[in-house]
Amino acid sequence: MTRNDYGMWIDGAAYASDGSDRIPVTNPYTGQTWGSIAVGTTTDVNRAVNSAAHCFRETWSKVNGYRRGRLLNALADLLDAQAEHLAELETRNNGKLYKETLTQMRFCVRSYRYYAGWADKIHGEYLPLDNPDIVDISHHRPYGVVALITPWNSPMTLLANKLAPALAAGNCAVVKPSELASVTTLEFATLISEAGFPAGTVNVVTGDSATGAALVDHPAVRKVSFTGGNVGGQRVMERASRRQIPVTLELGGKSPNIIFADADLPRAINGAIAGIFAAGGQTCIAGSRLLVHDSIYHEVVEQLATRADRIVLGDPMAPATQMGPVANAPQHERITSIIGQTTACGATLATRRRNDEGMPTHGYFIAPTVFADVTPAMQIACVEVFGPVLSILRFADEEEAISIANDSPFGLAAGIWTQDVGRAHRVALQMDAGNVWVNTYRMGAVQAPFGGVKGSGFGKERGIEGLRSYLTVHNLMINTSTHDEDPFSIRT
Repeated sequence: MTRNDYGMWIDGAAYASDGSDRIPVTNPYTGQTWGSIAVGTTTDVNRAVNSAAHCFRETWSKVNGYRRGRLLNALADLLDAQAEHLAELETRNNGKLYKETLTQMRFCVRSYRYYAGWADKIHGEYLPLDNPDIVDISHHRPYGVVALITPWNSPMTLLANKLAPALAAGNCAVVKPSELASVTTLEFATLISEAGFPAGTVNVVTGDSATGAALVDHPAVRKVSFTGGNVGGQRVMERASRRQIPVTLELGGKSPNIIFADADLPRAINGAIAGIFAAGGQTCIAGSRLLVHDSIYHEVVEQLATRADRIVLGDPMAPATQMGPVANAPQHERITSIIGQTTACGATLATRRRNDEGMPTHGYFIAPTVFADVTPAMQIACVEVFGPVLSILRFADEEEAISIANDSPFGLAAGIWTQDVGRAHRVALQMDAGNVWVNTYRMGAVQAPFGGVKGSGFGKERGIEGLRSYLTVHNLMINTSTHDEDPFSIRT
């Protein structure tokens, strides 16, 4: 692939950074460095935010919902036409399977079309009050300039979760993608201008955590949406709290996937594999804790270990590949370290394939790993690995399954496998999780709200809830009476 040294995207055009520092863009499968991105300075961030603020004030705030919807649909058309190209770029940037990145691009197209449909349907309300002389009108306003900070594992999908509703609601945006996967966001930004959005509606600044901090700190930024790790989320929230601006956080997870004794076992096994080995486990909703009933525990462990050992590793662009490399060297080192620590602490390594046997000769590969005999107190059952590592725990009854599932600082997702409808509903209602699947796992829809509780963050993305998160309520009271009022009386 031709080397490409990327600039930023500010005020509707490519922009060379004010600084000289750059971060290499490396293919995690080949190890080849094929480009670089700029490390944004405070000057770069100021330029991007000021461009967004000027666009909102002078242009975008005057564009009605119908026109916003037309522009979002035009953007969806361009993205659809470029889906294969962008999917290939994302695969070469973060190692995810091409067949998944292509599916994700189509999902993004659906997201922009979905919110295009909402853009002219943001209605207010007439509120009848106790005093008939007062006319009260409640309506919704955009915040103005919003900061959207995205991670490296699914850059385009997670950006669509934020940008599509933000634009539909009438906001301008400054996007800060992960320094480890910025390429598709920068390429996508050119489509935004091509679709006809005014210059400055969407700006992209690249760089590390210092760039992100400068963005959150900017006085013209009125809301922040962050997807990433818990430490990063805490820092974003702390900085935003200094200016009392709202934050949406979509953070990590240690999601329980529960298989009851009456489950359709072949489907449950497939669901467990999809939950942890699809995308190499590098997803916040990974079903990394598999809870299995005592009566089927050994059977499930044996089947999963056998299936995991047969997963085809290799070139993420190849159709036959089932799992590619992890996205970058720091992640590879972290996962390898956690596997070593878990082996030493008493858990049973159920899979036979090792990282030094029968693996691709290059790339950041981790063998699909299954640990049995895991207890809730073990580190592997508590920390988010963000890799292809499954912990299997056992439970004796429904009450114990719920207790183990909720014994976590996280609360993003949960899965339940059972053919008992009553149990499915009963257990689902007791899950400390923002998203619960029954007899499926890792399924999403643009219409369905998504977001966690506890240490997995707060606020919702997707669906109508995602749109509302980019709107603030404005209330208007009009006194229609003609008589004088006592200025010292209580007015109700």
